[in-house]
Amino acid sequence: MVGKRGASATGVARATRRMGSEKMDAAASLLPREPRTERGRRTQRAILDAAAAEFGDKGFHDSSIVSITQRAGVALGSFYTYFESKEALFKALVQDMSGRVRDHVAPVLRDHQGTAIAAEGVALKAFLDFARHHKEIYRIIDEAEFVAPTDWQAHYLNTAARILERLQAARAKGELGVEPNEAHAWAIMGMNVFLGLRFGVMDPNADLDAVAATANALLRDGLG
Repeated sequence: MVGKRGASATGVARATRRMGSEKMDAAASLLPREPRTERGRRTQRAILDAAAAEFGDKGFHDSSIVSITQRAGVALGSFYTYFESKEALFKALVQDMSGRVRDHVAPVLRDHQGTAIAAEGVALKAFLDFARHHKEIYRIIDEAEFVAPTDWQAHYLNTAARILERLQAARAKGELGVEPNEAHAWAIMGMNVFLGLRFGVMDPNADLDAVAATANALLRDGLG
């Protein structure tokens, strides 16, 4: 027989499990539906690209599903084939743009034959190029802090983790004089983000090679 305290604890546990299940169900409902055909993949891609332009121009709250589908050139019903809601689309877009930055930088790093510090300059130049051609990423990522906070946080955590992994690999090869930690990775990422904002977004005529070289010299030599 379960006493009052035991019954209360059991009830709380059941309620907690139920709430956890409800949160998982809610999160699952926001996941984009995977297209089964090449045509479906093209349609979903068109919606994501239109959403990037729409949210970049108007922001999340002033954009609508109708305006996004019109921009994408797809039927309204096609939207709901792949996305549950505008919030679900925005969440998917944040993940998509984060992945596109990663995929834009990765091949450049993979082909780089120089030192780890030089590689960070190459990575920065690739990011600056991306930011210049996808200026909407700044507005979308900024809004994600409030609209899709888990994905906003994941974007930065994953980016910093990739930088730290590169630094740790360089340390293991004897290329760095200090043991890199998370603060080093976030400092580099923070520099890159604001250089992208200043010279990729605000100044369309800036020499991105020169900007990347200046930032890379700072990493290599310091200010001393």
